[in-house]
Amino acid sequence: MNVSILQFPGTNCEYDTKYAFEKLRANVSIIWHKETTIPKNTDLIVIPGGFSYGDYLRAGAIARFAPIIQAVQEYANNGGKVLGICNGFQILLEASLLPGAMKRNNNLHFISKFNKLKVINNKNAFLQKLNVNDILNIPLAHHDGNYFIDENGLKELEYNNQILLKYCDDNGFETNINGSVSNIAGICNKNRNVFALMPHPERAIEKLLTCDDGLKMLEGFLV
Repeated sequence: MNVSILQFPGTNCEYDTKYAFEKLRANVSIIWHKETTIPKNTDLIVIPGGFSYGDYLRAGAIARFAPIIQAVQEYANNGGKVLGICNGFQILLEASLLPGAMKRNNNLHFISKFNKLKVINNKNAFLQKLNVNDILNIPLAHHDGNYFIDENGLKELEYNNQILLKYCDDNGFETNINGSVSNIAGICNKNRNVFALMPHPERAIEKLLTCDDGLKMLEGFLV
C-alpha cells in the first residue's frame, strides 16, 4: 500500500503518521503543500494534525487554498481514499470535501488527553476491522474540535450512515467533551472514500505507550 501524507507549514504530526503506517508496512511519502500533483501510485492520502499556517484566520482555512489541495479534491472526486486527522479534518471541511464546520471548543480551552471513542459505523474502508460499539482509547489534542452541522445536515449524516465515531466514557455512554453536535468525533462523505476524525490514532500505536487502538483503526485501510 502506498500512502501520501501532506505537509504544510505548521503541520506537526506528519512523522508520527508516517511511523504508524510504516509500522503497518505501507510505503509512505511526505508531500509538500506547494506540490500540484499526487503520486500516481497513491492508495491513500492522509492530511495529518498540527496547526497549518498557524491556524491563522481559522483552522484549515488557509491550507484549503494550498496548491496540493486541488489535487486532493480531484483525487477524492475520482474515488481515491482520503483521511483527515485533527487539523486534516478541519482542512477537509474548509475544502468542502466533508459537510459541516469546526468551532472553538465550548469551554474555549485546548483539550489534550486520552478519551474513549465508540464505533458507530464500520461499513467503510477505515473502520471495517472494528465492530459497531467497540470502544477505543485515542488521544485528543485540539482547540477547535467542536463539530457543527445544522439540523438538516445532521439528519442527512444519520440517514446515510456517515457518522463513524462518537465520544464516550469507559462504558460506551456518549459524552460531550467539546460541544460537538451529537457528540461526533468522526465522519465520512456519502461515497465513503473521504474520512476524518479529530482524535489522533497515530499517537496510540504502541502498547508500551498506553495502547495500540490507533493501529487497529488505521489497518482497515490495508485490507
